[in-house]
Amino acid sequence: MIQAITKTKFNFPGQKNLYVGKVRDVYNINGEYLVMVVSDRISAFDVVLPKGIPYKGQVLNQIAAKFLDATEDIVQNWKISTPDPMVTVGHFVEPYEVEMVIRGYLTGHAWREYSSGKRTLCGIPLPEGMKENQKFDKPILTPTTKAHEGHDEDISREEIISSALVSEEEYLKLEDYTRRLFQRGTEIADKMGLILVDTKYEFGKKNNEIYLIDEIHTPDSSRYFYADTYQDNMDEGGKQKQLSKEFVRQWLISNGFQGKEGQQMPEMPDTYIQEVSERYIELFEQITGDPFVREDLSDVNTRIEKNITEFLDKA
Repeated sequence: MIQAITKTKFNFPGQKNLYVGKVRDVYNINGEYLVMVVSDRISAFDVVLPKGIPYKGQVLNQIAAKFLDATEDIVQNWKISTPDPMVTVGHFVEPYEVEMVIRGYLTGHAWREYSSGKRTLCGIPLPEGMKENQKFDKPILTPTTKAHEGHDEDISREEIISSALVSEEEYLKLEDYTRRLFQRGTEIADKMGLILVDTKYEFGKKNNEIYLIDEIHTPDSSRYFYADTYQDNMDEGGKQKQLSKEFVRQWLISNGFQGKEGQQMPEMPDTYIQEVSERYIELFEQITGDPFVREDLSDVNTRIEKNITEFLDKA
């Protein structure tokens, strides 16, 4: 197996702290820059799996960088530079404590809620008689709280505003940006023969201005279907071929794990890890239209540290 990068522990000049998320290691440089190293860790059901996925970090970082550039006319974003294939350096931005989830189709978490009998999601009523993966008449916004540990929780617009997580004026701006970003992502995906099914966006503030932060339109934050087989699969009751990490969630479910108390995390065999890696690379090439260049992973931590240090020296 090719080495997966699951941990970094650098010490850069001016480094104030290191935040280790589920997938990303984020270095705060003097409260001015955030250096985000996208590791090969993979999470599902808000749990980090024991083994990493080779090239996953590079895939996520390069897709996000491409789509941040492709949407900066809609809303400014945090990205300044990508000095390494697994690294983005950006503005230090204070994040909102909510994630903006938008869904064009009834699938994933929304379907699991619906199939359990619920007909309201984040305060939005859902019609009776829908099928799994069916398209909504128009995309619905289903925000979640942003948990530092444990599970993110569904929350309604009214709850966000009443609890002062975000002011009403700013929340309406976040909703508008979310819909416009999703429309742009949908148009780009359509040109590549894909359907952008659902996704999430994160926002923050710097100098009282709103910034789009973190990643966008990656297989960790988004779900894609293939457009050419979507309707046939719906008509025949078949499963949709997905380009997202939902197939990892389904593998875990089939092996008795949904992140619930008392459940044992199954260990992914190396053959399946390699399959997951190839699926991530497939998505990169499908959604970007670019060939994926597999970077040398023989001494990747040294490479990453060198590239970040050189950038900071010039900043």
